[in-house]
Amino acid sequence: MGKVKPRLIGDTEVEEKQKKEQKAKSMEKKMMKKKDVEKDVVEKKSKSPKSSKTITVNLHGKSYLEARKMIDRNKYYSLEEAILLLKKIKPPKFDQSVELHFVMDETGLKGEVELPFSTGKIVRVKVVDDNVLNDLEKGKIEFDVLVTHPSFMPKLAKFAKVLGPKGLMPNPKAGTVSTKPEEVVKKFEKGMLRWKTEAKFPLIHQMIGKISFEEKKLIANAEKFIEAVGKIHIKNAFIKTTMSPSIKLELTK
Repeated sequence: MGKVKPRLIGDTEVEEKQKKEQKAKSMEKKMMKKKDVEKDVVEKKSKSPKSSKTITVNLHGKSYLEARKMIDRNKYYSLEEAILLLKKIKPPKFDQSVELHFVMDETGLKGEVELPFSTGKIVRVKVVDDNVLNDLEKGKIEFDVLVTHPSFMPKLAKFAKVLGPKGLMPNPKAGTVSTKPEEVVKKFEKGMLRWKTEAKFPLIHQMIGKISFEEKKLIANAEKFIEAVGKIHIKNAFIKTTMSPSIKLELTK
């Protein structure tokens, strides 16, 4: 029988607070399991009833396991320490992305931010015209951000069910509906990011650059993104590269 967690019955505010705390802990466990498997090996008994031999299966490659040894899993690192450590880890044969992962205190959080330096990711921005509408009719979506003049919104309405769930439907609140769409395009091409928590979980994942970038550029991008999200909402923060284990970050409130 599992552990029974006491709850105060009758006080609605207390009950709601306890529910949120339990949900946050559950999401944190999900985050850790999803991004950084706790055990590096799994022991499985042989299916043969005549054999009691234990088979050890490695879940990660040699480079990953070596990297794990370099990281103190009980320590909270500063941004500078964490990025220096990531740069010391033996890299694979490609330029890995550097990623921030946050466990938030609630879902539904979103915003936008312009980072001081490029993330290294090419953002495809398009302005709605007849060609874009024809592509949408054919089911072709070849953009990451769609910007439109207000006059095109009635024609876009029929595609809302397709673009909406993908977060691509132009929206005045997101700044993607403008009487000067060309200026909006320049803003996004310079590095404007739109961020939000996952639909069902209070988690945020964001690429902030490439591991080959200068340390000061990665730090500046990370600090700006953390500032935009708001430290007050971040319960736990992690940084990692595409193939590395995650490193816990120390964030002073």
